[in-house]
Amino acid sequence: MIIKDITKINFPSNLLKGKTIVISGSGSGIGRQVAKSFSKFGADLILFSKSEEKLESLFDELNKDYSNNVIIQPLDLETAEEKDYEKIFRAIRDDYPKIDGLINNAGILGEKKSLEQYSYVSWKNVLKVNLDASFLMTKSLMPLLRKSDNSSIIFTSSGVGRKGKAYWGAYSISKFATEAMMQILSQELQNTSRVRVNCINPGAVRTKMRESAYPAENPKKNPPPIEIVEAYLYLMSDMSLEINGQSIDAQEH
Repeated sequence: MIIKDITKINFPSNLLKGKTIVISGSGSGIGRQVAKSFSKFGADLILFSKSEEKLESLFDELNKDYSNNVIIQPLDLETAEEKDYEKIFRAIRDDYPKIDGLINNAGILGEKKSLEQYSYVSWKNVLKVNLDASFLMTKSLMPLLRKSDNSSIIFTSSGVGRKGKAYWGAYSISKFATEAMMQILSQELQNTSRVRVNCINPGAVRTKMRESAYPAENPKKNPPPIEIVEAYLYLMSDMSLEINGQSIDAQEH
Protein backbone atom coordinates (compact mmCIF):
# COMPACT_ATOMS: atom_id res chain seq x y z
CA MET A 1 0.00 0.00 0.00
CA ILE A 2 1.23 3.48 -0.90
CA ILE A 3 -0.21 6.59 0.73
CA LYS A 4 -1.03 8.73 -2.29
CA ASP A 5 0.30 12.29 -2.42
CA ILE A 6 1.76 12.13 1.08
CA THR A 7 4.60 14.42 -0.01
CA LYS A 8 2.01 17.09 -0.74
CA ILE A 9 0.64 17.13 2.81
CA ASN A 10 1.34 20.35 4.68
CA PHE A 11 2.08 19.04 8.17
CA PRO A 12 1.32 21.64 10.87
CA SER A 13 4.21 22.55 13.17
CA ASN A 14 2.36 21.11 16.19
CA LEU A 15 1.57 17.80 14.44
CA LEU A 16 2.95 15.65 17.29
CA LYS A 17 2.65 18.13 20.15
CA GLY A 18 1.69 16.39 23.39
CA LYS A 19 2.66 12.94 22.12
CA THR A 20 5.28 10.76 23.80
CA ILE A 21 6.93 8.40 21.35
CA VAL A 22 9.41 5.55 21.84
CA ILE A 23 11.89 4.77 19.04
CA SER A 24 14.31 1.84 18.94
CA GLY A 25 17.38 1.96 16.71
CA SER A 26 17.44 5.75 16.87
CA GLY A 27 21.21 6.23 16.90
CA SER A 28 21.69 6.30 13.14
CA GLY A 29 20.04 5.99 9.75
CA ILE A 30 16.27 6.13 9.46
CA GLY A 31 15.68 5.97 13.22
CA ARG A 32 17.86 9.00 13.84
CA GLN A 33 16.14 11.07 11.16
CA VAL A 34 12.69 10.04 12.39
CA ALA A 35 13.65 11.14 15.90
CA LYS A 36 14.84 14.53 14.60
CA SER A 37 11.69 15.06 12.55
CA PHE A 38 9.38 13.97 15.37
CA SER A 39 11.12 16.33 17.76
CA LYS A 40 10.79 19.17 15.25
CA PHE A 41 7.02 18.55 15.12
CA GLY A 42 6.66 18.70 18.89
CA ALA A 43 6.93 15.12 20.20
CA ASP A 44 8.54 14.11 23.48
CA LEU A 45 10.91 11.24 22.77
CA ILE A 46 12.26 8.15 24.50
CA LEU A 47 15.15 6.91 22.39
CA PHE A 48 16.96 3.56 22.41
CA SER A 49 20.09 2.51 20.57
CA LYS A 50 23.01 0.16 21.06
CA SER A 51 25.48 3.04 20.75
CA GLU A 52 25.62 5.38 23.74
CA GLU A 53 27.89 7.74 21.79
CA LYS A 54 25.38 8.12 18.95
CA LEU A 55 22.53 8.63 21.40
CA GLU A 56 24.43 11.34 23.25
CA SER A 57 25.23 13.21 20.04
CA LEU A 58 21.57 13.00 19.00
CA PHE A 59 20.49 14.21 22.44
CA ASP A 60 22.80 17.22 22.16
CA GLU A 61 21.51 17.98 18.67
CA LEU A 62 17.85 17.79 19.68
CA ASN A 63 18.33 19.85 22.83
CA LYS A 64 20.07 22.54 20.80
CA ASP A 65 17.37 22.80 18.16
CA TYR A 66 14.13 21.97 19.97
CA SER A 67 12.62 22.51 23.41
CA ASN A 68 10.67 19.29 24.03
CA ASN A 69 11.65 16.44 26.34
CA VAL A 70 14.14 13.80 25.18
CA ILE A 71 15.22 10.74 27.17
CA ILE A 72 17.98 8.46 25.88
CA GLN A 73 18.84 4.93 27.00
CA PRO A 74 21.51 2.61 25.55
CA LEU A 75 20.11 -0.87 24.93
CA ASP A 76 21.87 -3.83 23.30
CA LEU A 77 19.06 -5.85 21.76
CA GLU A 78 21.34 -8.82 21.12
CA THR A 79 21.81 -9.38 24.85
CA ALA A 80 18.60 -7.91 26.30
CA GLU A 81 16.22 -10.35 28.01
CA GLU A 82 12.53 -10.10 28.90
CA LYS A 83 13.34 -8.72 32.36
CA ASP A 84 15.16 -5.78 30.73
CA TYR A 85 12.01 -4.79 28.82
CA GLU A 86 10.00 -5.06 32.02
CA LYS A 87 12.47 -2.63 33.62
CA ILE A 88 12.00 -0.27 30.66
CA PHE A 89 8.23 -0.34 31.19
CA ARG A 90 8.55 0.47 34.89
CA ALA A 91 11.01 3.29 34.26
CA ILE A 92 8.81 4.91 31.60
CA ARG A 93 5.65 4.44 33.67
CA ASP A 94 7.23 6.34 36.56
CA ASP A 95 7.64 9.45 34.36
CA TYR A 96 4.85 9.15 31.79
CA PRO A 97 1.19 8.15 32.36
CA LYS A 98 0.85 7.07 28.73
CA ILE A 99 2.72 6.48 25.47
CA ASP A 100 1.28 7.66 22.17
CA GLY A 101 3.62 5.92 19.78
CA LEU A 102 6.17 3.16 19.36
CA ILE A 103 8.48 2.69 16.39
CA ASN A 104 10.23 -0.69 16.31
CA ASN A 105 13.01 0.37 14.00
CA ALA A 106 16.17 -1.39 15.22
CA GLY A 107 17.52 -4.09 12.95
CA ILE A 108 20.64 -5.89 11.78
CA LEU A 109 21.40 -7.40 8.38
CA GLY A 110 23.14 -10.63 9.31
CA GLU A 111 24.90 -12.75 6.70
CA LYS A 112 24.30 -12.60 2.95
CA LYS A 113 24.66 -16.34 2.44
CA SER A 114 22.57 -19.28 1.34
CA LEU A 115 20.51 -20.92 4.07
CA GLU A 116 22.66 -24.02 3.64
CA GLN A 117 25.73 -22.01 4.67
CA TYR A 118 24.05 -19.74 7.20
CA SER A 119 25.58 -19.60 10.67
CA TYR A 120 23.16 -20.47 13.46
CA VAL A 121 24.80 -17.85 15.69
CA SER A 122 24.06 -15.15 13.11
CA TRP A 123 20.56 -16.58 12.58
CA LYS A 124 19.75 -16.29 16.28
CA ASN A 125 21.19 -12.78 16.56
CA VAL A 126 19.17 -11.47 13.60
CA LEU A 127 15.91 -12.94 14.84
CA LYS A 128 16.54 -11.68 18.36
CA VAL A 129 17.17 -8.09 17.23
CA ASN A 130 14.73 -7.87 14.32
CA LEU A 131 11.85 -9.92 15.69
CA ASP A 132 12.09 -10.81 19.39
CA ALA A 133 13.00 -7.25 20.41
CA SER A 134 10.01 -5.79 18.58
CA PHE A 135 7.71 -8.34 20.21
CA LEU A 136 9.08 -7.76 23.71
CA MET A 137 9.15 -3.96 23.42
CA THR A 138 5.59 -3.89 22.12
CA LYS A 139 4.32 -6.35 24.71
CA SER A 140 5.95 -4.54 27.62
CA LEU A 141 4.73 -1.08 26.60
CA MET A 142 1.19 -2.08 25.61
CA PRO A 143 -0.36 -1.02 28.97
CA LEU A 144 0.94 2.52 28.39
CA LEU A 145 -0.05 2.54 24.71
CA ARG A 146 -3.60 1.56 25.69
CA LYS A 147 -3.85 4.63 27.95
CA SER A 148 -3.45 7.03 25.04
CA ASP A 149 -6.51 8.46 23.32
CA ASN A 150 -4.98 7.38 20.01
CA SER A 151 -1.67 5.52 19.82
CA SER A 152 0.27 4.18 16.87
CA ILE A 153 2.71 1.28 16.61
CA ILE A 154 4.95 1.15 13.54
CA PHE A 155 7.06 -1.88 12.65
CA THR A 156 9.89 -1.57 10.12
CA SER A 157 9.39 -3.96 7.24
CA SER A 158 11.22 -4.61 3.96
CA GLY A 159 10.57 -5.64 0.39
CA VAL A 160 12.27 -8.95 1.19
CA GLY A 161 9.69 -9.40 3.95
CA ARG A 162 6.97 -9.76 1.32
CA LYS A 163 8.75 -11.77 -1.35
CA GLY A 164 11.65 -14.04 -0.45
CA LYS A 165 15.00 -13.39 -2.11
CA ALA A 166 17.98 -15.71 -2.31
CA TYR A 167 20.83 -15.04 0.14
CA TRP A 168 18.80 -12.75 2.39
CA GLY A 169 18.47 -15.49 4.99
CA ALA A 170 17.39 -14.59 8.51
CA TYR A 171 16.86 -10.92 7.66
CA SER A 172 14.20 -11.73 5.08
CA ILE A 173 12.58 -14.30 7.35
CA SER A 174 12.53 -11.85 10.27
CA LYS A 175 10.72 -9.31 8.11
CA PHE A 176 8.15 -11.85 6.91
CA ALA A 177 7.50 -12.60 10.59
CA THR A 178 7.29 -8.88 11.38
CA GLU A 179 4.58 -8.43 8.74
CA ALA A 180 2.66 -11.34 10.30
CA MET A 181 3.08 -9.91 13.80
CA MET A 182 1.68 -6.57 12.63
CA GLN A 183 -1.33 -8.21 10.98
CA ILE A 184 -2.12 -10.38 13.99
CA LEU A 185 -1.71 -7.57 16.52
CA SER A 186 -3.77 -5.10 14.50
CA GLN A 187 -6.66 -7.57 14.35
CA GLU A 188 -6.42 -8.37 18.04
CA LEU A 189 -6.54 -4.68 18.99
CA GLN A 190 -9.00 -3.24 16.46
CA ASN A 191 -12.16 -3.80 18.52
CA THR A 192 -10.72 -3.49 22.00
CA SER A 193 -8.50 -0.40 22.00
CA ARG A 194 -7.51 2.77 20.19
CA VAL A 195 -4.10 1.37 19.29
CA ARG A 196 -3.45 1.08 15.57
CA VAL A 197 -0.64 -1.06 14.15
CA ASN A 198 1.08 -0.79 10.77
CA CYS A 199 4.33 -1.53 8.94
CA ILE A 200 6.48 0.79 6.86
CA ASN A 201 8.73 -0.54 4.12
CA PRO A 202 11.31 2.25 3.72
CA GLY A 203 12.61 0.96 0.38
CA ALA A 204 16.15 1.68 -0.77
CA VAL A 205 17.51 4.44 1.49
CA ARG A 206 21.02 5.86 1.88
CA THR A 207 22.04 4.11 5.11
CA LYS A 208 24.98 2.07 6.36
CA MET A 209 22.85 -1.09 6.32
CA ARG A 210 21.98 -0.53 2.66
CA GLU A 211 25.68 -0.05 1.84
CA SER A 212 26.49 -3.32 3.62
CA ALA A 213 23.79 -5.16 1.70
CA TYR A 214 24.76 -3.68 -1.67
CA PRO A 215 28.48 -2.79 -1.53
CA ALA A 216 28.75 -2.33 -5.31
CA GLU A 217 25.83 0.09 -5.47
CA ASN A 218 26.32 3.84 -5.73
CA PRO A 219 24.74 5.03 -2.46
CA LYS A 220 23.97 8.45 -3.91
CA LYS A 221 21.31 6.95 -6.15
CA ASN A 222 19.17 6.29 -3.07
CA PRO A 223 17.34 9.04 -1.15
CA PRO A 224 18.62 10.05 2.30
CA PRO A 225 16.35 9.20 5.26
CA ILE A 226 14.92 12.71 5.44
CA GLU A 227 13.19 12.14 2.09
CA ILE A 228 11.05 9.25 3.37
CA VAL A 229 10.16 10.61 6.80
CA GLU A 230 6.69 11.81 5.71
CA ALA A 231 5.31 8.26 5.94
CA TYR A 232 6.40 8.04 9.58
CA LEU A 233 4.98 11.47 10.41
CA TYR A 234 1.67 10.58 8.79
CA LEU A 235 1.24 7.20 10.49
CA MET A 236 2.25 8.58 13.88
CA SER A 237 -0.09 11.58 13.67
CA ASP A 238 -3.86 11.76 14.14
CA MET A 239 -4.17 12.15 10.36
CA SER A 240 -3.99 8.36 10.05
CA LEU A 241 -6.55 7.25 12.64
CA GLU A 242 -8.36 5.06 10.10
CA ILE A 243 -5.24 3.22 8.89
CA ASN A 244 -4.71 -0.07 10.71
CA GLY A 245 -3.19 -3.40 9.71
CA GLN A 246 -1.51 -2.00 6.61
CA SER A 247 1.97 -2.38 5.16
CA ILE A 248 2.94 1.01 3.78
CA ASP A 249 5.57 1.70 1.13
CA ALA A 250 7.47 4.89 1.89
CA GLN A 251 8.54 5.16 -1.76
CA GLU A 252 7.07 4.44 -5.18
CA HIS A 253 8.76 1.39 -6.72
